[in-house]
Amino acid sequence: MLSSKEISMLIEATGTSVYMTLASTLMAYVIGLPIGILLVVCAPGGLKPKAVLYKILDFIVNITRSIPFLILMLLATPLARLVTGKSYGANATIISLTLAAAPFIARLVESSLLEVDKGVIEAAQSASIWQIVFKVLIGEARVSLIVGSTIALGTVLGYTAMSGAIGGGGLGDVAIRYGYSRWDTKILLATVVL
Repeated sequence: MLSSKEISMLIEATGTSVYMTLASTLMAYVIGLPIGILLVVCAPGGLKPKAVLYKILDFIVNITRSIPFLILMLLATPLARLVTGKSYGANATIISLTLAAAPFIARLVESSLLEVDKGVIEAAQSASIWQIVFKVLIGEARVSLIVGSTIALGTVLGYTAMSGAIGGGGLGDVAIRYGYSRWDTKILLATVVL
């Protein structure tokens, strides 16, 4: 049975994990959504092909997605310290989470937009490029984009747990410090359930 102190600690850690997940996913969408749209628009065969821009964005997304999250967190420590004044805790972790999630979200958005039927896009060719993007591409891909957002939230939540390994806070931190390091199975299981 968990003590009231342990329950209080788990509630606080859950709130911190939810805060980190939602804030970083929102900020990652602010970065990743436009990149995903640009990848589709600028791609060879896209609405406005721009080979150089496409190759640069594609390269950046591929490189940042291939960096393991724990290493990316360590690499982002100076930026987190610059932005938040600290290199640990929930706010600092949000910087790393955002940097890790943005390219992932860009690929999810790109994948969703590429599923739109080419015939629907061709039928709208008389419209401006931004009307095609917002009314046709995003409009037709909205279900896939929503499914992608749930995948992104789940992925970022997993990242928050990993951030506990280097002082990120939240359930991952509690699981490591109290559950694993102190061999407290009930705390470890409680963090897994939460």
